[in-house]
Amino acid sequence: MKYLELVIHTNRGGLEPVEACLMELGFTEMVVNDPMDLQDLMNKKHDYDWDYIGDEVLDLADEEPTVTLYFDGEETGNGYALAQEVDLAIEGLRQAMMNGDFGAEADFGPLTVTTSLHDDSEWKDNWKEFFKPQRVSGRIIVCPTWEDHELSEAEAAEGLKILRIDPGMAFGTGTHETTSLCLKAMEKYLWPGCRVLDVGCGSGILSIAADLLGAGDVLGIEIDPVAVEVSRENLGLNGCGDNVRVIEGDLTKGVDYRADVVVANLMADLVMMLSSDVRAHMNPGAKYISSGIIDEKLEEVKAAIIACGFTIEEVMTDGMWCAVVAS
Repeated sequence: MKYLELVIHTNRGGLEPVEACLMELGFTEMVVNDPMDLQDLMNKKHDYDWDYIGDEVLDLADEEPTVTLYFDGEETGNGYALAQEVDLAIEGLRQAMMNGDFGAEADFGPLTVTTSLHDDSEWKDNWKEFFKPQRVSGRIIVCPTWEDHELSEAEAAEGLKILRIDPGMAFGTGTHETTSLCLKAMEKYLWPGCRVLDVGCGSGILSIAADLLGAGDVLGIEIDPVAVEVSRENLGLNGCGDNVRVIEGDLTKGVDYRADVVVANLMADLVMMLSSDVRAHMNPGAKYISSGIIDEKLEEVKAAIIACGFTIEEVMTDGMWCAVVAS
């Protein structure tokens, strides 16, 4: 499908006038890009809002504010007429500003409009080209559903398992360092027939891996209902039985389950926040595998886990990311 992308270039003072102008035309859906929103992000309300922000995100603070609309780009549609209507309205707003209709000091920025035609096939599935079957741990090969990969004789002899995944709108392809660290730790600490609790299961990859590694009963819990649906679909793709379940919920509220291994691939502050609750869901001698921890937060996370009555068994690292195994 072809679509038109119409971008209105303004400044902070012009965002509200531009939005008002568009709403007068009847447009209620638009994308407002205000770099000052980044400042709100930096002033996070909770410690767990973010652990790490890449330089490419920080660079956005220097961009100009924009308002973007999308229209049908097919020749048979009315997208071009709507785009022209917006263009004329923004030009009218610019002329009114220059004439002083909003006061002599009013400055709404350039108020220029750029329009470009795109085809969603250019980007919709392009990311899939970079997600290929990959051995992410000692025994697990993660294979996206759109790739046809079967074990070779050598792989089968080595005892490798294929984990088929479609991440959809949930985190977890197995290729991220935090996920592969969890998988490596699970291979080391799971045993046949054990019970596994996967906290914040995302796409369900760790729950499925636990089943492949011989766990007897697996419960994945996820607060995001979309991720719950994605997880359940991935369970089906891997032929998981009734011993593997994913539920929507919060570990701290109303979950009655005790496990021999708890795995939580979250982020440092969430790991610290949940560790005391995790302990209540562990059988005697159980292991607690946590990841999503950047190296600069490692000591803080270890101290918090120890304060909850755990003993640190092992720390695993991959680049800037860490996983902590505790008992």
